Amino acid sequence: MTADKEEARLWHIPVMLQETLELLEAAPGKVIIDATLGGGGHAAALLERIVPGGRLIGLDRDKDALTEARERLSPYKDALCLQKANFAEIRKVLARCGANAVDGILFDLGVSSHQLDSPRRGFAYRRDDLLDMRMDTEQKQTAGDLLNDLGHGELAAIFRRYGEEKWAGRIASYIVERRRKEKIARSGQLVEIIREAIPAAARRRGGHPAKRVFQALRIAVNDELESLQQGLRQGIAALRPGGRIVVITYHSLEDRVVKEIFRQSCSGCICPPGLPRCCCGKMNELRLLTRKALFPTEAETGLNPRAKSARLRAAEKLPVLNPEAGSNQ
Repeated sequence: MTADKEEARLWHIPVMLQETLELLEAAPGKVIIDATLGGGGHAAALLERIVPGGRLIGLDRDKDALTEARERLSPYKDALCLQKANFAEIRKVLARCGANAVDGILFDLGVSSHQLDSPRRGFAYRRDDLLDMRMDTEQKQTAGDLLNDLGHGELAAIFRRYGEEKWAGRIASYIVERRRKEKIARSGQLVEIIREAIPAAARRRGGHPAKRVFQALRIAVNDELESLQQGLRQGIAALRPGGRIVVITYHSLEDRVVKEIFRQSCSGCICPPGLPRCCCGKMNELRLLTRKALFPTEAETGLNPRAKSARLRAAEKLPVLNPEAGSNQ
């Protein structure tokens, strides 16, 4: 199999598909949001189960992904509403698609194989590509812009916060020094700078030395964590009682956001202890379907190595209770 065919094959393999279908309880007549459409793998499997009578609302920031998905899902075009949008805009997308509430929502986060392997996108640290990293190619700011425009402190903060990079300050110093001589425009330049900045002993541990910095830049360029928080909250609000949300993450920062928002949504009254009745009115919105994250099987990661870091969490929307009924503790 050629490299191009292998890349295309991986793009079309949906991660943890069976677990997703079971947890979303995909069945005829249901309305489901795929908030991260990508190559349409999850969407195709969901559509097979929700038609007739069902509908899938698909979002993606990447116009190339939307074009690919629209073609792949064309047999179901009457049951589709596809939108170029960030999942932080779920509320607006629902309004445009004429939907008030949904039965399920899927977030399959991270960068698709297609984006990682495209030489035009600059996500990969193993090739010398232009430093772009935009999921929405119509967005103005690129990773190269951040590297060349931000000050030392801002760069170090990005590497530390979004990449958990131990050598963040040192790498930022080397970047500032290099850009005095030349513009940093390509991934090969950045990898070289990172190798120079990180001591040799540290480079030999923990995988590729550029991995954390590239992750941090991608998250910063696409405002991924803030968008995720907004998307999760809007998605939970859009669920009907009994509706379900499934989230697949690929690194610890995403997973922490999901765990925290699920924790908040599964918590009731936050009044101080000792009050005779609840005054805050906060009600449990969700109940967890997965007490701990689910992971792909060895069989799946053997077929699709890029699924290895995936973690799946799921929850169900609770019915609205009468806040006058008393304490929700």
